[in-house]
Amino acid sequence: MTLVWKRARYALAVAGLLAGLVGCTAPDGEGGIDIGLPGKARAPGDVIRVSPEDGSRGLPAEGPVEVTVDSGRLERVSVVQVEDGRRAQVAGEISADGLRWRPRPETRLALAAKYTVDAVALDAHGRRSARHTTFTTVVPESRFIGYFKPENRSTVGTGMIVSFGFNMPIENRAAVERAIRVTSVPPVEVVGHWFGKERLDFRPATYWRPGTEVTVELGLRDVEGAPGVYGIQRKTIGFTVGRSQVSLVDAAAHTMEVRRDGDVLATLPITAGAPKTTTYNGKMVVTELYDVTRMNGATVGFGGEYDIKDVPHAIRLTESGTFLHGNYWADPSTFGSANVSHGCVGLRDDKGGSAESPAGWFFERTLIGDVVEVVNSRDRKVAPDNGLGGWNMEWNRWKAGSALS
Repeated sequence: MTLVWKRARYALAVAGLLAGLVGCTAPDGEGGIDIGLPGKARAPGDVIRVSPEDGSRGLPAEGPVEVTVDSGRLERVSVVQVEDGRRAQVAGEISADGLRWRPRPETRLALAAKYTVDAVALDAHGRRSARHTTFTTVVPESRFIGYFKPENRSTVGTGMIVSFGFNMPIENRAAVERAIRVTSVPPVEVVGHWFGKERLDFRPATYWRPGTEVTVELGLRDVEGAPGVYGIQRKTIGFTVGRSQVSLVDAAAHTMEVRRDGDVLATLPITAGAPKTTTYNGKMVVTELYDVTRMNGATVGFGGEYDIKDVPHAIRLTESGTFLHGNYWADPSTFGSANVSHGCVGLRDDKGGSAESPAGWFFERTLIGDVVEVVNSRDRKVAPDNGLGGWNMEWNRWKAGSALS
């Protein structure tokens, strides 16, 4: 092998090492690998110092992070947050004299994160040294997370509202709302509305257009939701808006008109809430679907009045317990003629559930996010925070409930 070829191979190895900024820390934690250029002596005295020390844990979000040399100059410094295969560069600057690198003054490190520091320095004789270290930032004792609807990659009805429930009270509501971004294709204005300190819902002015693609970006990590309480979520989810289905329940006429994309699919006979246990009026959004479920009056304030262990085709409409469900225990003549329920909307069904029954037919054609509106009931309108009842609030009031308004 010729001397020229040996030098060429050596130069390529050096170039690759510098391009990746890969180095090894010396046993004492102070040194580094010195990378000399071909034909030049190594520079054992050229020491790059990094603060915090290699392997440090629990660094505060404000740092400090600093890279220095006593002489020569820093040629390159890279501080990177490494998380889930992604790399985020920390913005910083090398001083005019080349002896120090620091993050920009406004920089705040991510919490509960791992960082790598890679630095290359050049001495007065053109000899290079490199240093590679790592550190992690402090893990907050108190964290908050947001539980959200709908599920990622789901197909939903046009009445879907993006809803976040937080595991603890949020004091800095503007900061949290700002860290959640809801966008759509085609684009529409989407605004958040707070219900107290633990719930934040997002919706447009009117129902979503069928076929809309909605993206929800959560940038809650390191957002201070309350004094000393920080978010930990950073993710992006999306869902698709399917066809439009809006069903109109007329409690006085004992009917439900089912419309798909504006056209009437069917008008079904129903039973609604009895005179002493009426059904809420207003727009309600489907949030859960059960082939069969148990309904116990004791769980919704009715004592032991009923306990049905096998209610078929149950569709949840409110958090307080309003369902649209199959009913096999009432006389078939009840549907379309009388209101006998404890506030739910009942459709005729068979014990065990039948796909051929009105309840089975409707259940198979229902999506999470579909709208069921009740009119002509002798009850008040459902509250906007009862389930996904936000469509019962006019747009100006909804926007006024944003912490960013």
